[in-house]
Amino acid sequence: MKRKHIWLGLSMSLMLVAAGCGNNNAAVNNGANAGNTPANATSAPADNGSADTKSYTIAISQYVEHPSLDATREGFLAALKDAGIVEGENLTVDLENAQADQANNLSIAQKIAGDKNDLVLAIATPSAQSIVQNVSKDTPVLFAAVTDPLDAKIVSDLDHPGGNVSGASDTNPESITRLMNFIATQFPDVKKLGLVINEGEPNAVVMADIAKEELDKHGIELVKAAITNTSEVKQAAESLVGRVDALYITLDNSVVSGVDTIIQTANDNKLPFFSADRDTVEKGAFATVGFKYYDHGYQVGEMAVEVLKNGTSPGDLKVTMQEKLDLILNLKAAAAQGIEVTDAMKAEVADPDNNIIQ
Repeated sequence: MKRKHIWLGLSMSLMLVAAGCGNNNAAVNNGANAGNTPANATSAPADNGSADTKSYTIAISQYVEHPSLDATREGFLAALKDAGIVEGENLTVDLENAQADQANNLSIAQKIAGDKNDLVLAIATPSAQSIVQNVSKDTPVLFAAVTDPLDAKIVSDLDHPGGNVSGASDTNPESITRLMNFIATQFPDVKKLGLVINEGEPNAVVMADIAKEELDKHGIELVKAAITNTSEVKQAAESLVGRVDALYITLDNSVVSGVDTIIQTANDNKLPFFSADRDTVEKGAFATVGFKYYDHGYQVGEMAVEVLKNGTSPGDLKVTMQEKLDLILNLKAAAAQGIEVTDAMKAEVADPDNNIIQ
């Protein structure tokens, strides 16, 4: 059974209370394909496949719908199912989606705090921040698709979170470093890299800072086009045309939700487009260094099984991050953006069968 609530039409004053977005007082952040049990899952769930006579109720707070976050949720539920915790049988899921609205996000967290759940999953930094700030310390909380749990003040220690909160980060700084190095070495004509960014999302700021540090080493300028919501993405992308040599986005929920307009801008103007996630590459960006968000969600689902079946406190589970990274290329996007894909580019892909998209 799934109860899905979309929260709409709440006041701007609530939004201001919820946001704290990007400052040190808030807790926030980011999303690929559904598939079989992932190759990089950490370990088999406890009692894998065994019947479970106990019934469970889980609340899921998801900040916005986009492919990476949706795949994270799908992977999470798949791990539970593989462990005998099956939605519609012995599992009730209360799915709440804030539609990238901070006021909705706060209301959802307060609603979940008033319900009785065996576990709460928060998908994306803003959702995790609001859940952690509002839900009782007696309720197990896991997070996924959070770029920097420390900076977002969701946990204070990655190896020993303590309390009732743990989860998985969806970034590895090495992925940003590798992608910036790929741009610098394989695209020598790129001197300015355009970034559409919502600087109210701490995850986006953290990743942009890492990217800028790497680009500075290569003498490449990062040129930002700021937005405050998804409706501004198209105009921001178009404002970069003629000013930059290529485009890039981070795991920025507001931007990823409107990424189709960036893809169109990149294609129309023959600008190479790089992203921080695989899903955006599958939709039409040219390249990233990343992983499948389904696998990321499955990993958090395994943690949930440990909590639900074995009674482990989330605070005793270390926060994990993705270690299995690879360069991912989209050849159709390359053609649309006027990119000549060289053998040297392809040679950087460790698993071409899965990570060179034809």
